[in-house]
Amino acid sequence: MTKKVKKDEFQDHVEISADAEEALKAESSETGKDDLESLILEKEKTAKENYDKYLRALADLENYKKRAVRDKQDAIKYGNETLIKDLLPLIDGMDRALECAEKSDDFESFREGLKMLQGQLCGCLQKHGVETIDASGQLFDPNIHEALMQVESAEHEANQVVTQMEKGYLLNGRLIRPAKVCVCKK
Repeated sequence: MTKKVKKDEFQDHVEISADAEEALKAESSETGKDDLESLILEKEKTAKENYDKYLRALADLENYKKRAVRDKQDAIKYGNETLIKDLLPLIDGMDRALECAEKSDDFESFREGLKMLQGQLCGCLQKHGVETIDASGQLFDPNIHEALMQVESAEHEANQVVTQMEKGYLLNGRLIRPAKVCVCKK
C-alpha cells in the first residue's frame, strides 16, 4: 500500500527543505567565517613572528661574518706574538754579548756566548715546531734538498750529499726551506 503524494505537497516539502538548508548554510557560513578570520589572524601572527625570527637570524649571521673577519685579521696580525716574546730574551742576550765584546778582547768567551745564543734560538724554534734538516751524508732527496752543484768524489756514493751549504727547515712537518747541498756524481 503505497501512498500517493501530490506534486504540490512534495514541492512544499522541497521548498521548506531548501529554506532550512539555506538557513543552515548561512549559520554555518557565519561560524565558518569567524573561524576563517581567526585562523587568518593566527597565521598572520605566526608569519610576523617568523619574519622577526628571520630578520634576527640574518642580523646574527651578518654579525658573525664581521666577527669572523675581525678574528681572522687579529690572528694574522698577532699570530706570531708568542714566538716574538720567546725571541726577545735572545735579543737581550745578543745586546749583552756585543757590550762585552766591545770591552773585552777574549774571543773565546765571545764565541762561547754566541754558541749559547744559537742553542737558545734553536730551542725556541723547536718549541714552535721548527725542525732542522740535516743532509750531510744522506742520499739526495729532491723533496727536502736543493742541489746547488754536483762534484765527483771517490769517498761518496752516487747521489749522496757531499756537503751541506745551508740547513733546511721544516715547520710542523711542512718544508719551509730546503737544505742547499752539494751532491756526488759518478
